Amino acid sequence: MCAYAEYTGYGVHTTAMNCLFCSILDGAIPSTAIYSDELCYAFADIAPQAPIHVLVVPRKHIDSLSASTVEDTALLGHLLKITAEIARQQGLKNGYRTVLNTGADGGQTVAHLHVHLLGGRSLAWPPG
Repeated sequence: MCAYAEYTGYGVHTTAMNCLFCSILDGAIPSTAIYSDELCYAFADIAPQAPIHVLVVPRKHIDSLSASTVEDTALLGHLLKITAEIARQQGLKNGYRTVLNTGADGGQTVAHLHVHLLGGRSLAWPPG
């Protein structure tokens, strides 16, 4: 179950009742599972931007990286560790990209922190 989001002053106030990723975490919206543990869930992006495009989402609702607090430090590290493990499992030996979009100008479209894992082809720079 996705935890209720406290208003943090960043972005839109979101609850489990209207958050797309909370609905996926709760099983109300189907997804293709890649990884799951007590802290996070990873699933295939429905509009992939690379041959491998996985979203790693914390089970705790946090609107964005800018809304995270010192109490979230271990969780943020866990998300990156799991993202690297998934990259290894997916065979991304030649490299991959991790992206955390934050806020409207950063390209964030879902107000729930998530890590994009992109790989399976050469990725150009700059990305945007």
